Amino acid sequence: MRTDAHAQTMHIGELADRTGMSLRTIRHYGDVGLLPASGRTEGGFRLFSEADQQRLMRIKYLKPLGFSLEELTEVVALLELDSLDAEQRERAQASLDHVVREREKLAAYLKQADLLAEQLSHQLDS
Repeated sequence: MRTDAHAQTMHIGELADRTGMSLRTIRHYGDVGLLPASGRTEGGFRLFSEADQQRLMRIKYLKPLGFSLEELTEVVALLELDSLDAEQRERAQASLDHVVREREKLAAYLKQADLLAEQLSHQLDS
């Protein structure tokens, strides 16, 4: 890790270790503009900040909810704003509706998994 005048930065490997995400995924997110590096070393290696790490964690938690990369970019940007104008509020509401629908689907899957686990456990006990 190197210290810049304004912030602590880390190389992509450290970011991958901290987030549990692959180097390939992080590079892809950078290439598509979802997670641009905060800087580069003199040798051209990407440098990331703590804010980049937070952004990547948001992406990590949003990705399984079925958002496209374009939608992820929008949702992450909305979450990083201090306040929302009327148009942004509409987009945030649409994203919230999406998250609620996906959560309901996941809750149903978990309920089914619990039932299956209970049935298998019962089979093992008999």
